Amino acid sequence: MALKKADTSEAVNVFMAALTHPDKTLIQAIRSTVLACDPDVREGIKWNAPSYRTHEYFATTNLREKSGVGMILHLGAKVRAMPAGSLVIDDSDRLLRWLAVDRASVVFKDLAEFEAHREAFVLILRQWIQHL
Repeated sequence: MALKKADTSEAVNVFMAALTHPDKTLIQAIRSTVLACDPDVREGIKWNAPSYRTHEYFATTNLREKSGVGMILHLGAKVRAMPAGSLVIDDSDRLLRWLAVDRASVVFKDLAEFEAHREAFVLILRQWIQHL
């Protein structure tokens, strides 16, 4: 994957500095957690939002939730042909809402809910990255 200027933490820092969002503190907490979940995770601006990658993008912040902040977990920009049930993720806190066989979303309504489920979210992210 050829990296561009938007594929940098600097681009995310600029984006965050300009962002006016009622849940900016929550967005920053999610950002810090995703970056810390694996040493290979990097960030950039993709699809007009902070997004995260290892060798390809796997998570994108959903800033348009009606309440709170969401993360869309995916396996890259293109839909992958996968049999149903082939992407198995242990989700003991039931955070995932499956959108397709290769995509799911997680929504946190506020910082308190995020903090309560942070460890479970990290476990989901680590499992998700293994499928890239």
